[in-house]
Amino acid sequence: QVQLVESGGGVVQAGGSLRLSCLASGQTFTPRVMGWFRQAPGKEREFVGTINWSGNVRSIADSVKGRFTISRDNAKNTVYLEMNSLKPEDTAIYYCVADQSIILKKTAYAYWGQGTQVTVSS
Repeated sequence: QVQLVESGGGVVQAGGSLRLSCLASGQTFTPRVMGWFRQAPGKEREFVGTINWSGNVRSIADSVKGRFTISRDNAKNTVYLEMNSLKPEDTAIYYCVADQSIILKKTAYAYWGQGTQVTVSS
């Protein structure tokens, strides 16, 4: 059974920072590609970023480029999303995703976490 558990969400003022973490677990599961999506109220789920197994290839959505950074620690089976210069429009539920694919992608992830709420006040 594969589990993705997010943490680090919360309420922050505009201009502030948060760091999300996602721990992956599962006996035979190798999360080769991990990433983040988000869904704001009344909007469709949106790709945020993804990172490959070695951490040397990453893709970040244009809407957060320059403000958000994705990284991972394979020894801890954890992926991170460092969010800086947060804006009210970043308010959303943030979901961790993982897949055994070796190719970075922006859709069709096999495994999803339950999500963590991020609220940015103006």
